[in-house]
Amino acid sequence: MLNSMDHRLSAEDRKKQLVKIGLMMLRTTPIHELSIDSIAAQAGISRGLLFHYFPSKRDYYVAVISAAGRRLLRVTKPDASLKPEEQLQEMLTQFVAFIERRRTAYISFVRGAAGGDDFAVEVYDETRAGLTKRILTYLGTPDLADEPTSADYLRIHAWLSYTEDLAIEWSGLLEADRPYAADHLVTHAIEALHVLRKL
Repeated sequence: MLNSMDHRLSAEDRKKQLVKIGLMMLRTTPIHELSIDSIAAQAGISRGLLFHYFPSKRDYYVAVISAAGRRLLRVTKPDASLKPEEQLQEMLTQFVAFIERRRTAYISFVRGAAGGDDFAVEVYDETRAGLTKRILTYLGTPDLADEPTSADYLRIHAWLSYTEDLAIEWSGLLEADRPYAADHLVTHAIEALHVLRKL
């Protein structure tokens, strides 16, 4: 049980605490398998009180998925003082590391969107759009960041799916069975990006 089970928490702080617990549990449990009873117990509150903060189980899941999307954007944001190509490399390095560290949670995030839940799709799309816009900026085409119908935007968006799937499959292998290290995966992904942009 978390130490922060202070019953004097404000409603907003309690909601943040419950989402944080959900994010921690998401590391090993798919989003739709999160136990509301376990989450409430860890927070030191009743199941009924959890539903005071989140009207339904889906509302709670939506809050956790949204937080997961914001966390991904935050942890993959590179040092702004780096050169553009270095920012791209750092962003991808953190992206691959994030998927490797939180593979179950990330797959849950992706499959939640693939499963067609409207809000999960929206959060996933917003997160993917945020990453696409960053990459276009690093590539020296910030004017295309808000042009989702442009050819380059569509290429970057599709390339992210390739890199994401590669990282998911790679991270699912035993370390001894992986054909290359994370830094090689990142280098390969960047090379693939440059080739794709020339097609």
